[in-house]
Amino acid sequence: MKIIDAFGMQCPKPLVLAKKEIDAGCRELSVQVDNETAVKNLTRLGGKTGLAVSVDEIEGGWLVSFAEGDGSAAPAPAPEAAPVAAGASCAAGGGCGYAVFVGKDHVGAGDGELGYNLMKMALYTLSESDDVPASLLFMNAGVKLVAGGEQQVVDSVRALAEKGTEVLVCGTCLDFYGCKDQLAVGEVSNMYDILGRMQEAAKVITL
Repeated sequence: MKIIDAFGMQCPKPLVLAKKEIDAGCRELSVQVDNETAVKNLTRLGGKTGLAVSVDEIEGGWLVSFAEGDGSAAPAPAPEAAPVAAGASCAAGGGCGYAVFVGKDHVGAGDGELGYNLMKMALYTLSESDDVPASLLFMNAGVKLVAGGEQQVVDSVRALAEKGTEVLVCGTCLDFYGCKDQLAVGEVSNMYDILGRMQEAAKVITL
C-alpha cells in the first residue's frame, strides 16, 4: 500500500496528491494528514471515486486510507460536476450557468460599512432573482458571511441553496478565521473543488 506523508500540507495539496495516485490506477492508498479539513476532503474524494475510506487517529493527526470496497459513487476522473441551478443556461463552449465568487465580506474598496451593506444587498438581490447562480463560492474573509454572519445574509444564501445553487465554503479559510463551528449554510470545501466550479461555469462574477 502506498503511503503519502501530507503532514504540514494545507488543502488542497493532500487531496490533489491522493487524486493523482487514484487517477493513475492506485486502489490502495493511505494519506497522513494533520488537519480536519484534509480529512473531510479526502473522505469526500473516496465517495466520488467509489473507494471505501477509513480514518484512524495516529500520532500528530490522522491516517486516511482508501481501498477497493463499497464506495458511494462510481470512479470519476474529474471533480464532481456542480448541479445546474434552475434557469441556468449552458454556453456554446460547454460551461453551464454562472458562478459567483465571494472572496471578502464587503463589495468594493471604499468605505467598509458601505461595502458590507452592498454585499448584503447583492446576496439578497441574487436570492430574489429567477436566474440564480449554479455555484456560490466563499473564500478568505468571505467565509465570515456564512459563518457567524448576520441572519439576513444567511437567509439570503439559504434561499439560493433552496433554489438549487451549490454553496461551497473554503475549509482552510474557516480554520484560519476560527469560525468553522459557526457555519450556518453551505458545504465545507477546498481550493480544488472551488476552482473546478469556476472552470465549469460559463462565466464567473466576483463580488
